[in-house]
Amino acid sequence: MTFTLAPSAQFNSLNSPTIQYLPNGITLIAEQVPVNAVNLSLWLRVGSSAESDAINGMAHYLEHMVFKGTNRLESGEFERLIEQRGAVTNAATSQDYTHYYITTAPQDFADLAPHQLEVVLNAAIPDEAFERERSVILEEIRRSQDSPQRRLYRTAMQTGFDRMPYRRPVLGPSEVIEHLTAQQMRDFHQQWYQPSRMTAVAVGNLPVEQLMETLIDGFESIASHASAPVHKSSINPAPVDLSSSVPEPPFTSIVRQTVVDPTLQQARLVMLWRVPGMQHLPQTYVFDMLAAVLGQGRMARLVRDLREDRRLVSSVGVSNMTYHQQGLFYISAQLSVEHLETVEAAIVQHIQRLHDEPVAESELQRICTLVTNRFVFGNEAPSDRASLYGYYQATVSDLEPALNYPAKLRSLDPEELQAAAQRSLSPQAYGVVVMRPED
Repeated sequence: MTFTLAPSAQFNSLNSPTIQYLPNGITLIAEQVPVNAVNLSLWLRVGSSAESDAINGMAHYLEHMVFKGTNRLESGEFERLIEQRGAVTNAATSQDYTHYYITTAPQDFADLAPHQLEVVLNAAIPDEAFERERSVILEEIRRSQDSPQRRLYRTAMQTGFDRMPYRRPVLGPSEVIEHLTAQQMRDFHQQWYQPSRMTAVAVGNLPVEQLMETLIDGFESIASHASAPVHKSSINPAPVDLSSSVPEPPFTSIVRQTVVDPTLQQARLVMLWRVPGMQHLPQTYVFDMLAAVLGQGRMARLVRDLREDRRLVSSVGVSNMTYHQQGLFYISAQLSVEHLETVEAAIVQHIQRLHDEPVAESELQRICTLVTNRFVFGNEAPSDRASLYGYYQATVSDLEPALNYPAKLRSLDPEELQAAAQRSLSPQAYGVVVMRPED
């Protein structure tokens, strides 16, 4: 089944993706754009949130092992084929998905794309390579622990969530990584790297029919050369506790964490509220807009007040962090220790203002224009657009939100923003993390 989505009015001249569902469950998306490159992005609906505590870090570890060869491609052969054509490849693992991609010249796409499909779907995960890569993963964990920003984020996630899997690090803890086995990973790959969980997106300067044909031929070739099913070991991945996927209730009081970090010159402040996630997609637009009102651009309320006018912070930012089951409304600032109480109180006052008075129409219009333009500017390259399509298809199984995001923002009115703030952003109940230098 193949169809072309009707673009929204705002994207009539920009977006025209075609989507096709293969009988085996794989979703294909293709679009021709007049840029002399082609990006292939493969999205798997599995990340660290699918893991149990006993195998925390497996999805990220597997991302590394995918590049260690298959029965048809020796370890290092994929990278050699990519580099000799001047193409690039990389991957990333998050809480909700794993993403692999290559960017090639149009004339090389038909040759290189099948290799990308091959390494992802037919990863061999040999024992010796698994053991060698373990030290790489452990070093990556150590480096993340050396980063104040990563330490702050990790503490914030543990404060924001009491039980949901998002509170765990994507990399996993060293003590878990040290005891994982190659057979556990082969089982994990077989369990999660299934066609029904995969979206393949090709965007670039080739006709849609040619892009689709390359992908379909590649998947058919892989199926015809697929190895025998992996033998299940007696050590299977422990099932995820489904109760951990139920969204957590809003904070009922101020939950405070303070960390002393001798490597810092300035303090860090993070304030958190639990908000709806991607499974409640329409509600996420409201919090995207509230985040922009408070923190996007030099004229945003917190930026103007705390940085530009009162000079209480060296930086301040606001994000609506949207994971699948639940999100976090995340305000962060870098500042001198003596301003911590003043800045926290000021942020609470700005949250209270969102309760007390609707955002002015003129401010809302300015924010809509700013966010819409940044959205458009950020999705012009083939890799950007492929990521946009793959992200929405992988997280909500729907491509339409990738096309109508600006229209959704424009449809919001001040009363909706005020009601959402009153419902989810309490001035009296939130999580707060302070990371400060030694006295």
